[in-house]
Amino acid sequence: MKKLVLVAIMAIAGFAYYFVNAKSNDNQRWYTKAQVQAGKKVFAANCASCHGFNAEKTVNWRKKLADGSYPPPALNGTAHAWHHTFAQLMTQINDGGAKYGGKMPAFRGTLSEDEEKEAISYFQSFWNDKTYNSWKNRNDI
Repeated sequence: MKKLVLVAIMAIAGFAYYFVNAKSNDNQRWYTKAQVQAGKKVFAANCASCHGFNAEKTVNWRKKLADGSYPPPALNGTAHAWHHTFAQLMTQINDGGAKYGGKMPAFRGTLSEDEEKEAISYFQSFWNDKTYNSWKNRNDI
């Protein structure tokens, strides 16, 4: 009987360990803390004037401006950026927003690929785990 109880306890402990680690792995991000710190500088210099220093600007991003263009959306996980794949985010940064009815300038040739990734890591660092994991499930990251 003691052996059966011991086996049951070990099985439960093993299951609990697996469950806790599997759950925490869901929340692992593709970027490093160093990328976020570098991204904060890139974002502040190139993105914050339109998107806000904490990627929070323009709550009503769906409402067109007087000139017919769309305002810059919040990138903090409260707007639509999490619906876009990593490749789409990179394309948006490189090519700008004119194609989509916005005024975002193209940063191709202004920012390096690493700087673009750092900027993305910075604004994604504001995303809660649920939003990030929804985005991650749509990507091969």
